[in-house]
Amino acid sequence: MGLGKYKVDGSKKVKLSDFNTDSKRDDVVKEDIKLKQADNIKKIALLQEKLYAEGKEGLIIVLQAMDAAGKDGAVKHVMSGINPQGIDVVSFKQPNSEELAHDFLWRINRRLPERGKIGLFNRSYYEDVLVVKVHELNKSYKMADRITKLDSKDFFKKRYRHIRNYEEYLFDNSYRIVKIFLNVSKSEQKKRFLERLENPDKNWKFSSSDLSERKLWKDYQDVYEQAINETATEDCPWYVLPADDKWYTRYLVSAIILKALEDIDPSFPELPDSEKAKLTEYHESLLKDGK
Repeated sequence: MGLGKYKVDGSKKVKLSDFNTDSKRDDVVKEDIKLKQADNIKKIALLQEKLYAEGKEGLIIVLQAMDAAGKDGAVKHVMSGINPQGIDVVSFKQPNSEELAHDFLWRINRRLPERGKIGLFNRSYYEDVLVVKVHELNKSYKMADRITKLDSKDFFKKRYRHIRNYEEYLFDNSYRIVKIFLNVSKSEQKKRFLERLENPDKNWKFSSSDLSERKLWKDYQDVYEQAINETATEDCPWYVLPADDKWYTRYLVSAIILKALEDIDPSFPELPDSEKAKLTEYHESLLKDGK
C-alpha cells in the first residue's frame, strides 16, 4: 500500500473528510499487513543502529490525534525493536507555569534529540495551535499588549509561520521531521471510550475531560485541518492516517518511519585507513592474550 494517498506536502489544500478512517478502501488483508509490519520493524531496527552510529542526522516524529486514536499503542508496537539508547520518547501535556513563562517552542526545543537519534513526540508544539485555539487559551496568556490584543486569526497566523520556520530551521540543521495525524472517526472514538468505561482494566485511561472535549469534535476537526494545511511542506510533510483499525494504523506508521530512515540512508562509519591497517595487529594481540 503506497503512502502517497495519505501524504500532505503543502502542494494543495486538503480536507480531513476526504481521508478514510479505516482500512476498507485500501482492500488489505490483516494477516498480510501484520507480516509486513514485522518486516518493517526489523528494517527500522537496523537503520536506526546505523543512524545512531553515523550521528549525522536526527529524525523527529510528531504524533497528533484526537483522544483514543491510538497514539500510545502505535508507539509501543512500532518502536518495540529499537535500541532504547537511540530514541527519546516525550509526551507533552498541558504546559506548566514554568513552560508558560517561556516562548511556546521552548519546552520542545529543550527536548530535541541529538543528531543520530530518533525523537518521538507524543503530542507536540502543535497543541499550541490546536487545543489553545479551540479553547482560546491565548487570551489568558501573560504577554505584552501587542500580542494579547491581536485578534485570534492574526495570532494563529503568526504561530503557523513560526512553526514552518522552526521546522525549516531544524531541517537545515540536519533533522528530518515527519508529522503524523491519526485520523479516528467519531463513532470509533465512542466505541473506545465505552470500552474504557466497561472494562475495569481500562478505567484508568478514561477522564471526564474526554467527554467535554468530544463535544468539541467539529472544532477540533477544523483546527487540525487548518494546522495541517498551514504547516505541511515538501521537506516536513504531514501524513493523515486511518486510525479506526489499529493493526493497519501501526503498519502505516512503521512504513512512514521506515521510509524516512531509508531517505536518510545512514551507514556505519568507516575506519580511517591508518586504523584499518592496524586491525590485524590488534586481532593477533588479542589472540596471544593468555587471559
